[in-house]
Amino acid sequence: MAAPLPAMMLPRELAHDTIALNYKPIAKIHYTFAAGNAPEEQPRRLVVFLNGLMTDKSTWLPVMAGIIRNHRDNGFPSLLAYDRYGQGLTEDRDPLDSGAEKGRGHNVADAVHDLHQLVDQFWTDKIGNSEAGLRLILVANSIGCAIARLFAELYPGRVEALLLLDPMIANSKFDWWPNPDSKDFDPEEIPVDVTVDVLREQRTKFATFFAPDVINKEGLDRRDLAELLPYSDRPVLEAPQGLRPILTVVEHDPEQFAAESLKSMGTPISLTMKYTNPLWHGYNQGLLQITDPHLAVGPVVANNCGHFVQRDDPSFVIDQLSSLLRRLVLQPPRVDV
Repeated sequence: MAAPLPAMMLPRELAHDTIALNYKPIAKIHYTFAAGNAPEEQPRRLVVFLNGLMTDKSTWLPVMAGIIRNHRDNGFPSLLAYDRYGQGLTEDRDPLDSGAEKGRGHNVADAVHDLHQLVDQFWTDKIGNSEAGLRLILVANSIGCAIARLFAELYPGRVEALLLLDPMIANSKFDWWPNPDSKDFDPEEIPVDVTVDVLREQRTKFATFFAPDVINKEGLDRRDLAELLPYSDRPVLEAPQGLRPILTVVEHDPEQFAAESLKSMGTPISLTMKYTNPLWHGYNQGLLQITDPHLAVGPVVANNCGHFVQRDDPSFVIDQLSSLLRRLVLQPPRVDV
């Protein structure tokens, strides 16, 4: 059963509908869209919101509503959120899954190509304009950040800016903690409140839930994600006109995330604070290098937020996106020389 839209008063500009990609005509994707009202002298921009695996586009609706309300008078870009196949209100499965082993029909690269087709088709069919010259701003959470990065890499010159909210560690097998069965394991290195049995139990539990080969409800195959995005700090991305994209990287509040991990997975707070949070922070620092230094902001800590930042504090995301939009107007991207 598809998740219902949240009970909230949405601006009149937001419309909900479905669309079928031209190369996958038998399946429809559910989307929410608002046509922008930015001044004509500004470049045509489309903000696309990209979900993680465990959330759907409903978590972006408060952000979209806030952007519209805050920028209605001085102009806002067009806004688009959508549920990928098998996710949220998109009940149709990806046609690539037909005849394939369960959970192995389509991967992140396929999701990227779907996004490219959606943007191209949406802009030409729904707005009635040529796709040429359209500048994209990608706002993403979790694995959506991997989709955003890979899109910007595979389709250079399309993405003008990225807002990455607690990006998943794309090159990780979620093997973040010492292996007690390794010959190099030193029990003195683990926190004093963590026993070897607890450590082994947590490693098994995380592998069961999060390892790349685990099948998810959406059917998005993650087994080759580390090969698609092997590094956090490269490649450097290309924005329109051969420039670099503006970038903001946001990370979870380490104490909030540790508390949520304890509640949801039984992970001792000391394990999260000693291993997971520093590893994640280092990955986010690497992401700042995929554009020129003067265009990168972060990692910005989302206070009191766990992994799903847009769900935990939509006002914070509204502020971060508003800041990014102002930077596009006041600080146009340039190439460092």
